[in-house]
Amino acid sequence: MSLTSVVVPTTPIEGQKPGTSGLRKKVKVFMEPNYTENFIQCLLDAQGEKLQGSTLVLGGDGRYYTTKCIRLTIKIAAANGVSKLIIGQRGLLSTPAVSSLIRTYKVLGGIVLTASHNPGGIRNDFGIKYNIENGGPAPDHLSHRIYDLTTTIKQYKIVHDLDCEFQEIGTHSFQVDGKEFTVEVIDPTDNYVELMKSIFDFPKLKTLIRGTDGQPPFNVLIDSMNGVTGVYVKRIFLDELNSGQDSAVRYIPLDNFGEIHPDPNLTYAKDLVDSVKNNESFDFGAAFDGDGDRNMIIGKRAFFVTPSDSLAVLANNLECIPYFKKNGVHGFARSMPTAAAVDRVAQKLNKEMFEVPTGWKYFGNLMDAGRLSLCGEESFGTGSDHIREKDGIWAVLAWLSVIEYKRKGVEDILKEHWQLYGRNYFTRYDYEECESDAASDMMQHLEGLIKTGEIVGKSFSDSGKQYKIKKMDNFSYTDPIDNSEAMNQGVRILFEDGSRLIFRLSGTGSSGATIRVYIDSYEKENVTADAQAMLKPLVNIGLQISKLKEFTGREEPTVIT
Repeated sequence: MSLTSVVVPTTPIEGQKPGTSGLRKKVKVFMEPNYTENFIQCLLDAQGEKLQGSTLVLGGDGRYYTTKCIRLTIKIAAANGVSKLIIGQRGLLSTPAVSSLIRTYKVLGGIVLTASHNPGGIRNDFGIKYNIENGGPAPDHLSHRIYDLTTTIKQYKIVHDLDCEFQEIGTHSFQVDGKEFTVEVIDPTDNYVELMKSIFDFPKLKTLIRGTDGQPPFNVLIDSMNGVTGVYVKRIFLDELNSGQDSAVRYIPLDNFGEIHPDPNLTYAKDLVDSVKNNESFDFGAAFDGDGDRNMIIGKRAFFVTPSDSLAVLANNLECIPYFKKNGVHGFARSMPTAAAVDRVAQKLNKEMFEVPTGWKYFGNLMDAGRLSLCGEESFGTGSDHIREKDGIWAVLAWLSVIEYKRKGVEDILKEHWQLYGRNYFTRYDYEECESDAASDMMQHLEGLIKTGEIVGKSFSDSGKQYKIKKMDNFSYTDPIDNSEAMNQGVRILFEDGSRLIFRLSGTGSSGATIRVYIDSYEKENVTADAQAMLKPLVNIGLQISKLKEFTGREEPTVIT
């Protein structure tokens, strides 16, 4: 059967500007006439001549509207000269799995249908992001190009009569405008699992979990929060590592994530925290977000590992992972708001250390240039140069490798690390869905303080602790590989003792504005105190300087991590 594409007139729709990781809006926005069609067309047009005859990966976290969006994308891609789509069965592919597929098959890129850690369901969020040839998120110049096209679009191309199911594995071929168009539906886990087996020593991890030679089993509890990692957790932990049926919960992907917020932190993963805290048999717990790129690690009795500490511990123990023994360690990096714990590891190991803006795309150039092996963000993202995305399951397997190597539990490993390097006390306050104008006014207030310089050199006191401001700026970054610049990445208040306050507006929300406040304080000796108690004076000083309560009316943050 020969199919023919048609051209459909359309007009620009306001607000289709991609954020840190693609375009995220409420599902009902994507369902508005031509909204999805316009954005997909502009995403494809932004590829230029490379699109003709190309292959793209397509899949997502299974949230509501994924099926409809995949069907539309197939029709639009076929009409625009794409030769082949590789789609995960039932439309499921984690974000790390998409990156791996792009790199394995050396295709043009991938379209990822996810709003990451945002809630799902018809009342909540959907998202579309694009990953480039190296497997990483679209760089700023490409995102800007997509947005520019959305402001001038006049038509989109589509093959209305092309219907292709993707519930079962198989290959489907069509003739579109006289050219062959192929849709290959694959098992979403095969490629990713093979990658993990090439990185980690699965027999050793299986022995750790099952117990042998007089060693008791190491009991894990893995919470996929009803997101896409469920299919990978089942394959890796239940089938490959034989962790036992009771070791995994909420591992069946649901299009509304079971009406929970799939964000792996102490607030939204409270069920996991309570289960590990109240059940002495569990030695380790982990949770993932909707699309599988974020992770939270907890030890016995729910001992919490901050993402900053997680990155530092892994950096200090990479010799226990076969991948790094074979390929070497070329450098470390963290996002600017992330506490500087890994910096001290880099210094001791004599490795390059990079501080980049928030957004995984900023790590990609460093990895491609062979200067970066391990990186992380304080927003529960950890990863390495095996792909160009953060990777939740990879982080858990890395931690289990360290535990197997050191023969110690999570808490003992952390305390040993703090004794050696000191501790960065760190917390983040999220004020979600603030009124956008109020949030902008607060940031303008902080910008005003930067311009006048009036608080630099001043001391602020709270609860008997005093902090003197050394510097205040808005972080900017020049990429050492291509010299591209990223400006206005977050207001920083740096204190003389090394403590920091950072204020950012998040680019990952679908409505309103999310204000993130980061609080970081380094202690060399007092490393076992309560983190929130240690940081409370600095929190209060941050609220005083920013006037956050006055601008937003918020008395408390939505989430504290």
